Amino acid sequence: MKKGMIILLAIVGIIVLLVMWGVGAYNSLVTKDVEVSGAWTQVENQFQRRFDLIPNYVETVKGFAQQERDVFLGVTEARAKVGQITVTKEVLEDPRAFARFQQAQDQFSSAISRLLAVAENYPQLKSNENFMKLQDELAGSENRIATARTRYNAAVQDYNGAIRRIPMSFIAAFTGFREKEWFKAREGADAPPAVKF
Repeated sequence: MKKGMIILLAIVGIIVLLVMWGVGAYNSLVTKDVEVSGAWTQVENQFQRRFDLIPNYVETVKGFAQQERDVFLGVTEARAKVGQITVTKEVLEDPRAFARFQQAQDQFSSAISRLLAVAENYPQLKSNENFMKLQDELAGSENRIATARTRYNAAVQDYNGAIRRIPMSFIAAFTGFREKEWFKAREGADAPPAVKF
């Protein structure tokens, strides 16, 4: 075999190996991107569960705390704001849009916290069966959301790390993969909650 043919076969072999590596790297990024989307779907699922569930329970206990109508009104308004925001793939990659979504969710969580604080001031409300169920559902919802957020951030960490590492960063830049937004704790969340009896 001539020397020129050997060199040509070696070059073709290297090109084939590079193409195979590129396809593998691209598929790996696609898999991680899908994992982020899947994790986000679980976050949305839990937000939707809370969005649908809480107002029904709130309605059932309203009659026990007429004097705290503004608290119930706050929950209703915060829920309405959450319902106005649709999270698309573009929102997950846009820091400002994602921050607006997170702010609406934080306001909803804050309104729910104020509602729970009402229970401390009204023993009759606390002992009501419907309100006890509401409290259980709120706690369950917040726990599910926290778990879904943790899984989402783990998927984002894996994905964002992959697209920033060399040589995957070249494939990511060439094929249009962009960093995803993290869920961050709201401002003041690092302070312990004030409990009053």
